[in-house]
Amino acid sequence: MWKFTVRRILIMIPQIILLSVLVFLMAKAMPGDALSGLIDPNVDPERLEELREKMGLNDPWYVQYVDWVKNLFHGDLGTSFRYKMPVTELIGGRIVNTFWLSLLSLLLIYLISIPLGIISGRYHDTWIDRAITGYTYIGFATPLFIFGLVMLWFFGFSLGLFPTGGSVSPGLTPGTFEYFLSKINHLLLPALSIALIATVGTVQYLRNEIIDTKQKDFILTARAKGASESRVYNRHIFRNSLLPIAAFFGYELTGLIGGTVFIEKIFGYPGMGQLFLESITTRDYTVVTSLVLLYGCATIIGALLSDIILSLVDPRIRIK
Repeated sequence: MWKFTVRRILIMIPQIILLSVLVFLMAKAMPGDALSGLIDPNVDPERLEELREKMGLNDPWYVQYVDWVKNLFHGDLGTSFRYKMPVTELIGGRIVNTFWLSLLSLLLIYLISIPLGIISGRYHDTWIDRAITGYTYIGFATPLFIFGLVMLWFFGFSLGLFPTGGSVSPGLTPGTFEYFLSKINHLLLPALSIALIATVGTVQYLRNEIIDTKQKDFILTARAKGASESRVYNRHIFRNSLLPIAAFFGYELTGLIGGTVFIEKIFGYPGMGQLFLESITTRDYTVVTSLVLLYGCATIIGALLSDIILSLVDPRIRIK
């Protein structure tokens, strides 16, 4: 097992290096530069050139990339040109909100998908299976940002059941019970919006696994020996069908990255996703490159976790 893990980590290293190069080149390919639109247009063009020279914006891309990587190893992600503060501090203030949103979304995904998948698989070709399958088809066809807007309009503006922006109500003291309830209240609607769409893949996968497992020889043998139907499902079918779901934990985690970017913007939730979109529109390259690199590394690590968990569940896939 440890050999598989080490090899998988070694494969991950060149992926991260390639990711960093691509992220940097794509950021440099964006129109304008960090000074575009942020300085009074009446400023002398010669002064702008002096600033670009001082900031290294006129250096060749590979020189800028090497300097950027050196700073990364020293924990320096640069300074935000919009917020005039270190990127590490800026991201540090947002990453906690995104973490809690992702965690609650992931919890809701499993709380919704596992029961629905089990019910749909056990009672397949019945009216309840058709209803659950219809829900998954609608979920597959519905863009997350459209669904988020509908949820915000209906539950936020029309019914007024949830806040329509922010991460906590103003004026509350951190650490108090009211503060905690306010944080949860601001998290529920965006997390539920993500979960109701992201859960459909897991529901379909679990349903198909249960239907397929019911036809296996060991299930037929258990029934032939007189095992009760509840024992067959609880001890054999469900156990074998749920194991692969655990292996998709890492992929579920990485799938949340794209979801939180749009949901945070729609709900005005101050997380990394909202910061990412705002940084793109303002050409804040240091923030953009840092966040894309962070998202990319999280995706690679999530895939690594899934491979490791899957190798524990099914040793046949391990690299020899």
